[in-house]
Amino acid sequence: MSKIAIIGASGYVGTALLNEAVKRGHQVSAFVRHPEKIAASANVTAVKADVLDTDGLAALLKGHDLVISAYNPGWQEADIRNIHIKGSKSISEAVKKAGIKRLIAVGGAGSLEINGQQLVDSPEFPAEYKEGALGARQALNDLKAEDTLDWSFVSPAILLVPGEATGTFRLGKDSPVFDDKGESKITVGDLAVAILDEAEQGKHIRQRFTAAY
Repeated sequence: MSKIAIIGASGYVGTALLNEAVKRGHQVSAFVRHPEKIAASANVTAVKADVLDTDGLAALLKGHDLVISAYNPGWQEADIRNIHIKGSKSISEAVKKAGIKRLIAVGGAGSLEINGQQLVDSPEFPAEYKEGALGARQALNDLKAEDTLDWSFVSPAILLVPGEATGTFRLGKDSPVFDDKGESKITVGDLAVAILDEAEQGKHIRQRFTAAY
């Protein structure tokens, strides 16, 4: 059993991560802006946190074995790209200040590559998600320059859909994983399984990976 801090634990991905971590018997601190959104549980402590307050976040993170960040400023934020970059940097710095080595950051699929071109740079990429995807890409680039943390960056499949875990999926690195129908898809439940597997096994230290069917 590990003591895991999940940042953004009330969001779409964060909720699935929280459920999967508890199912595996880990002790989880759910870092959120609104603690009332976290259901009471014997293995879960809701923690009110501001990711932009680096020192305050570091103090709250002390004593954890690892951090999983599902941070997203919110798609409604007009300046989502810059806020995402700033928040991601703050999280990395807070993890280091807390004396924790292991950080798993959940990003988007936009920085995955097909034939040398990242999805976010293609004309087909949805305009409403572009600024957020550019922020997540920069967060990945910032982690690549990180020489202290044992980081991993997770890009979900192109289609991240609601649904429970099956436990059956495939992993890739910098390119999308496609099924025999030409789709790159995974449920949020299975994405959580892939991320908790990485938390427990550490097979992608200082690497990005992706998961899909």
